[in-house]
Amino acid sequence: MSALEGKVAVITGGSSGIGLAIAKRFASEGAYVFITSRRQAELDKAVAEIGSNATAVQGDVSKLEDLDRLYATIAGQNRKLDVVVANAGFVEIAPITTATPEHFDKVFDTNARGAFFTVQKALPLMNDGGSIILVASAGKNKATPGRSTYSGTKAALRAFVRTWTMELKDRHIRSNVLSPGATDTPIIDGLFGSKEAAEVGKKQFVAATPLGRMGRPEEIASAALFLASSESSFVAGIDLLVDGGLSAV
Repeated sequence: MSALEGKVAVITGGSSGIGLAIAKRFASEGAYVFITSRRQAELDKAVAEIGSNATAVQGDVSKLEDLDRLYATIAGQNRKLDVVVANAGFVEIAPITTATPEHFDKVFDTNARGAFFTVQKALPLMNDGGSIILVASAGKNKATPGRSTYSGTKAALRAFVRTWTMELKDRHIRSNVLSPGATDTPIIDGLFGSKEAAEVGKKQFVAATPLGRMGRPEEIASAALFLASSESSFVAGIDLLVDGGLSAV
């Protein structure tokens, strides 16, 4: 039997990159997936790739009314959730000397606040014994100039799952963090001002990674599948690093 046969999952930021790879892998393992992101056109393309066992709900995780609409859609289909993957993220580089309150709020509203309320609002629909996966970043473990806000949001996710592991233990809901290293996705290209700059940046990522390459979204999806499935039934409160050894050196 497939690893997620008959399960229902919600994946934020599920229209591209790591989120889409997770959605496709979950669906291939028997799950029905609900994906959400801000851009409807990308969501439509993602559903076409995933197939008939997917529903897309346009929304921004930083807006509570959008999260309410997502879960109302799930409830409206008389479905209960088994897996929640809070993957939606936003990256903007700004050193502390020039970072604005608007920058700070934008990064924290999506990455930390968005993940927190994605989970909080999912809980009434979650089956006992479910799995919560917060997608952070191996970068939170490194001192990278210009990324104090981004790294701070991802460190917050680590703190969330420690507490939720205790708060949700009576329902046997497991909470874990998944921390990818540099992964070849569209968000990487968006970090840099041009294609040429992106290529230079990717070479730097490769040079810093002991395995000598960037990760693939499908590799992150395999780790997410492990945390979502019964294969990780005795795993709770961890930070699973999938970073080619970056954090270890």
